[in-house]
Amino acid sequence: MLKRFVFLILSFMSVSGFTQVILIDPGHGGEEYGAQTKFDTGKEKILIKEKDLALDVAKRIRNLLYNDFRVFMTRTNDRTLTLQERAKFVQMTNAQLFISIHVNSAEDSDSSGFETYFLNNKKNAAVKKVEDVENITMNISPEVHHILVDLVVQRTVDSSKDLAEKVHSKLASSLPNKYGMKDRGVRPGLFYVLALSKIPGLLLEVGFMSNKDELKKLLSEDFRQEYAKQVVAGIKDYFRDQQKNRETLAQKKL
Repeated sequence: MLKRFVFLILSFMSVSGFTQVILIDPGHGGEEYGAQTKFDTGKEKILIKEKDLALDVAKRIRNLLYNDFRVFMTRTNDRTLTLQERAKFVQMTNAQLFISIHVNSAEDSDSSGFETYFLNNKKNAAVKKVEDVENITMNISPEVHHILVDLVVQRTVDSSKDLAEKVHSKLASSLPNKYGMKDRGVRPGLFYVLALSKIPGLLLEVGFMSNKDELKKLLSEDFRQEYAKQVVAGIKDYFRDQQKNRETLAQKKL
C-alpha cells in the first residue's frame, strides 16, 4: 500500500508543471478523535468529532489550491497517523509549506474565535494549553524537544510568521463580519508537528466546538468553505511576496 501511495505521488509530481508544493495535515484521525461534543439537531443528539471537521476543511483547502499548486494531504480518510508519520510526508512530497488543521475546545463554553499559530519558542501560559492538547500523542524527551525546536525555529520562524500573518489577515477580513467570529490573533507556539516538519508552516484552530453557537457555524458548509477560501487567499499572498522578494534579490545581483 505504501509503495503504491509513493508511486501515485511521484506520478502526479512528474506531470504537474507547478513548482510550489503544499502539504495539508488534517489533525487527528482514526483512533484519535480530537475534541468531541454533542450537537442537538432537535430530533437527536449526534456526536461531533474534531477529526471529521478538520478533514472536511482540509479537503476544501486542497480543492481550492489544486489549480495553482502541487497539493498533498497527510490523510484523505479516517485513519490514525503519528506525528512522526505526518512529518515524513514532508520528505516524501518535497513540500515547501505545511498547513495543519484543527478545531478548538475549552472548558469555558464561552470561549470562541479563530486562531493561527506558527512555530516559535516564546512562552505564553494561554498558548501552552493548546500546545499540551495538540502535542499529547508525541513521545519525545524534553531535551530532544528543545534542541529540535531551537534548530527549526532558527530556520523557519520568519517565513512561518509571515505565512501565518498573511493567512490570518484574510480570515480576519471575512469571518468577524460575515459570521460574528472573534479574532483571537496570530500566536507563536511549540507544536511538535510543526517542528518535525522542518519547513515553514502553521497550525490553524478553526473555531471552538465547545461553544454551542460557534459549533453551529462550524457545522455550516458555507462557513467551512469561506474559511478554506480565505486560507487559500493568504497562501497565495505569501507565495506572491516570496516571488517578489526573489525577483528583487536577483535584480540587485545584476
